[in-house]
Amino acid sequence: MVNIPKTRRTYCKSKDCHKHQQHKVTQYKAGKASLFAQGKRRYDRKQSGYGGQTKPVFHKKAKTTKKVVLRLECTACKAKKQLALKRCKHFELGGDKKTKGAALVF
Repeated sequence: MVNIPKTRRTYCKSKDCHKHQQHKVTQYKAGKASLFAQGKRRYDRKQSGYGGQTKPVFHKKAKTTKKVVLRLECTACKAKKQLALKRCKHFELGGDKKTKGAALVF
């Protein structure tokens, strides 16, 4: 289990700061895919009409986890940067700190 605090003091490389500042940490989430991207328009056009599925559907999934990406926002200048972590099954943002002798609870 990976537990990350909600704030982190780290370097801000924006034009305004150029120094270590407090950053607000959130987890990156992919945006909704656009219906007007060229690939999606082409795919929809090809799929329309008779003829079933026209492109291969991917089935050979190999990975069981995704890499966690943190989104760091500088509290001083509001500049944002992203930081990728290693793969993990359980990720927690701002959870309780571990205490000695306590049982693991998911």
